[in-house]
Amino acid sequence: MSENTPIIKSAEFVISSPDVTKCPPSDLPEYAFIGRSNVGKSSLINALTGYNNLAKTSQMPGKTLLINYFLVQTKTAWHLVDLPGYGYAQRGKTQREQLRQMIENYCLYRTALTSLFVLIDSRLQPQAIDLEFITWLGEKGIPFAIVFTKCDKLTKSQLATNIDSYKQTLLQTWEELPPIFLTSATNKMGREELLNYITTINQTLK
Repeated sequence: MSENTPIIKSAEFVISSPDVTKCPPSDLPEYAFIGRSNVGKSSLINALTGYNNLAKTSQMPGKTLLINYFLVQTKTAWHLVDLPGYGYAQRGKTQREQLRQMIENYCLYRTALTSLFVLIDSRLQPQAIDLEFITWLGEKGIPFAIVFTKCDKLTKSQLATNIDSYKQTLLQTWEELPPIFLTSATNKMGREELLNYITTINQTLK
């Protein structure tokens, strides 16, 4: 970590909300994390904040069912928001629809949302469910970045090949790519870049 990397002074759980209407009133910027079930979201949140048990990790995919808020203090304060994962096949149709509505309503109507981080498993080829969600974000004009997870599980050449494949797939329908980050919760790869990105945005909001 370089001397310019933002220092996280504290990070603490605030509240869990069942839908966007129950989210806490806030004038703080919100950075939300979302991805397919079992993408490593909780582990990345813990690695990013430096608090190993901030977000509850589980071997059971799709455990997050609520909108979870965490207050993070760097030079400025901001909310980190842990959204439910999408695409968990073992959920019933009704529950999948409820989660879809929860996620979409948050993305569309939460005015404090500053940027959405879409987590993608770097080991996989482009998945239709991820591409559909990214396309929906673009159509709705929701600011987002792509965060590839578990990058330590691949060799450098494998990782480069997979990321390039994803970029080429996106460029078939996108004129310009969103910000892209390569991360690993295990070795903290990409942590500095993500924190610097958030800090830069926060500075523009002042």
